[in-house]
Amino acid sequence: MATNITWHAGLTRNERSELRKQKGCTVWFTGLSASGKSTIAIALEQHLLHLGLATYRLDGDNVRFGLNKDLGFSPRDREENIRRIAEVAKLFADSTTIALTSFISPYKADRQIARDLHADAKNTDSPLPFIEVFIDIPVEEAEKRDPKGLYKKARAGEIKEFTGISAPYEAPEKPEIHIHSEKTSVEEAVAQITKYLQDQGLLKIGS
Repeated sequence: MATNITWHAGLTRNERSELRKQKGCTVWFTGLSASGKSTIAIALEQHLLHLGLATYRLDGDNVRFGLNKDLGFSPRDREENIRRIAEVAKLFADSTTIALTSFISPYKADRQIARDLHADAKNTDSPLPFIEVFIDIPVEEAEKRDPKGLYKKARAGEIKEFTGISAPYEAPEKPEIHIHSEKTSVEEAVAQITKYLQDQGLLKIGS
């Protein structure tokens, strides 16, 4: 890390929030492949945008093919993948945008790093809200969905270190929001998350 750089203060987050009439936060979706993370995140993004709230979704399609295209799926690369995503999400949240991240993020330690980054108030006026959303589904149900045929390939040994089959998934112990996707519709999930954000004072709907 470079040591010859200096942080230059500009607008405070509170000033930016007042000017944009919105608060920033990160909504971190985690769960197995085919759990419904991206489907729910896409629907939530659309819903919040329709409410007039600046929202942006980060997922494998716009991160793995760009920012993180140099990373594979080893434990070390997965850790670096999540660290970079967390840093980018924090920047979006700091800009008073609602950042939605949709990644398996299988390791508790990596998700804790993401949470800690948002809690770090160094060079800022306050911590950033970090909402972990656990999209919970039994691996058997995820395999039945398997829209991309990934579980089938993993079972056949064609994909190495596949989460839930040949690599572990460490479920969150105390997520802010816990959704059982095999029992909850996309609309119900979006409503549940929206209500949580509103109850936390993170949405200024109708203002």
